[in-house]
Amino acid sequence: MNHYLNLQFADLVLRTVTGILFIFQGYERAFKTGAAEIVSAFQTDLTRKIFPKSFLKFSVRLSAYIELVGGLMLLVGFQRDLALYMLSAEMVFVTIAFSLIRPMWDMQYFFPRFVFLIVLLLLPPEWDRFSIDSLLR
Repeated sequence: MNHYLNLQFADLVLRTVTGILFIFQGYERAFKTGAAEIVSAFQTDLTRKIFPKSFLKFSVRLSAYIELVGGLMLLVGFQRDLALYMLSAEMVFVTIAFSLIRPMWDMQYFFPRFVFLIVLLLLPPEWDRFSIDSLLR
């Protein structure tokens, strides 16, 4: 099999898996759990002093929709770089939020998505052959 085709297929699989992970994470928070429940579960004395509850609810909703839309964009390969930048910025925001809440927080769900994003950012866009972006070029 062609080595270059293997690289393209690896990019497709990584982009697809990453997109699916973000879609389901965003869907869960946007439509199932709800912002109020998430805010009340994670609100601490420190976050109460720094951020009003309305800001936290807005942030949780925004984060959920960024994950949902960005994950969908990755899944189909549309505006790959924009999706990666949006999701990366959201991951930085999540890191700050969780670190404020609890400096030694469990990264079991965060870390794989973080690594996948970094790898996708490092892969050349030319390898992303099986995507809507590739069809539009």
